[in-house]
Amino acid sequence: MKATAKAHTNIALIKYWGKRNDELILPTNNSLSITLDGFYTTTSVAFKQDLTEDTFLLNNTPIVGEQHQRVTSFLNLVRKLAGKELYAEVKSMNAVPTAAGFASSASGFAALAAAASKAIGLNLSESELSRLTRQGSGSACRSIFGGFAEWQKGARVDGSDSFAVQVAPKEHWDIRVAAVVLSSKMKKVSSRAGMKRTVESSPFFKGWVESIPADLDAIKQGISDRDFQKVGEIAEANCLKMHATTLGANPPFTYWLDTTVTVMQTVQQLRDSGIPAYFTIDAGPNVKVLYLPQYEEEVKRTLQGIPGVSDVKLSKVGQGITFLEDETLA
Repeated sequence: MKATAKAHTNIALIKYWGKRNDELILPTNNSLSITLDGFYTTTSVAFKQDLTEDTFLLNNTPIVGEQHQRVTSFLNLVRKLAGKELYAEVKSMNAVPTAAGFASSASGFAALAAAASKAIGLNLSESELSRLTRQGSGSACRSIFGGFAEWQKGARVDGSDSFAVQVAPKEHWDIRVAAVVLSSKMKKVSSRAGMKRTVESSPFFKGWVESIPADLDAIKQGISDRDFQKVGEIAEANCLKMHATTLGANPPFTYWLDTTVTVMQTVQQLRDSGIPAYFTIDAGPNVKVLYLPQYEEEVKRTLQGIPGVSDVKLSKVGQGITFLEDETLA
C-alpha cells in the first residue's frame, strides 16, 4: 500500500487571508492562484502493518514535534475516510524553502493528500481530493490543479462545499513568475498565527473581505482575455491590501524586510521604463514578480542586481497533481 505524488506550489493572485472556521480551515473569502512549475514537493506514503506510529522524513531528516503532529492529524483524516487504521511511513523531498513565504505547505500537503489517499485505496475525484487537502493546509487545495485555480470559500458549516476549481489550464497562457529570494529563514509569525491575529484585531479586515468579490470578477475576466496589465494591477493591489491588514492588527506586524520594499520599488521602476511587471507577496518577505516571456532576461538581470537578493528562481505555469510510478525517495 504505497504511492508517490508530486505537487507544485501555487502563488495566490487574490489572497486567502482569514478563516471563518479554524478547525476545518474554512476561509472568509474566495482566493485565486497560479500554479508554478519551479517549486514542488514529492512525497511517498506507505501504509504498513508493522508500524506502531506514523514516521515522517523531510529532505532525509526525521521530523518530530509540531510538524510531525500536523502530518499525523492529516493522516487520521485519510484513515477515517478509508475506514482503515494502518500507520504510514511518509518521505518527502521539498524543493521549496520551508515556512519562508513560498507556500511550502501548499505543495507539501497536496502531495501528502494525493499520495496517502491513493496508497490507502481511496479513489477520489479532483474536487474530493481538493476538499480533503484543504483540511491540512488551506492554500494546498489549489495545488491539486495546474494553471489557474479558485478556492471557493463555500457556505456550509461542515465545509463540504469549500474546495478549489480550475479557472484555466496551464496551456491557456504563458506568463512567468520570478521568485525573488531574500530570506529562507523560518518566519517569526506563522501564516496561521498572523491570520488569526488579523481576523481578531485588525480594523482593516472587514474592508479587506468586502473588496474581494470585485477583485475576483475582474481578475478572472483578465485571465480569460489574457490581459496582463489588468491581471497584474489587480494582483498587486490585492497583495498590498492584504499586508495592510497586518499593520492594523494588535500587536501590529509585517512580513516585509527592507529589501522587500526595495524589490517592490524596483518592479515599479521596470514598469516606468516600459517593461510590464507586477509584484505579489504572500505571508513572508520574499517577492514574486509576474512578467511576460519576452522580458525574462531583463527582469531577471534587474532583480538579481538588487542588494540583499540571494537568488531569483524563474517559473512557468505549472501542472496539477501527478503520480510517480516506482518512485523511491531516499
